[in-house]
Amino acid sequence: MPVTTDILRTWRRPRAVMRDHLALGLREDRALIFLMSACLIMCIGQWPRLAREAHLTEEPLDQLIGSALYGWLFFVPLAMYLLAGLLALIARAIGSGMTGYSVRLALFWGLLAATPGALLYGMMTGFVGPGPGAQLVGAVWLIALATFWIQGLREAAAS
Repeated sequence: MPVTTDILRTWRRPRAVMRDHLALGLREDRALIFLMSACLIMCIGQWPRLAREAHLTEEPLDQLIGSALYGWLFFVPLAMYLLAGLLALIARAIGSGMTGYSVRLALFWGLLAATPGALLYGMMTGFVGPGPGAQLVGAVWLIALATFWIQGLREAAAS
């Protein structure tokens, strides 16, 4: 199935989508592309906010976007791998049946599935500015991310 269809399905049934991805077997390449795609989309989602910031502070937009790309495409993936590794160690310590791959897949898929919320949050902060609307959208995005991640981990533990 196309990833976009799976993202839409995740917003309705996150465990079923995670079950389908786990059924495809050990595919580290797929997990990595999920992570890198999520980071790229979340970086692009920040461009309206960065454009607003560049306009207000008279900083060069290309430098702001370059810094954001560097952070999102180099540092965030490393942090996500470290977080997934730590969670895999914790899962092993408590006797869960999750593998390191299933923990990584749950985290990385949760990030990718929540990217529509990240895009909307970026547009809100860029076009409307900081305020209650942007905070509400940000909260919905973070709740969706946490939900997809937790449901993915639950499905990984069950399978």
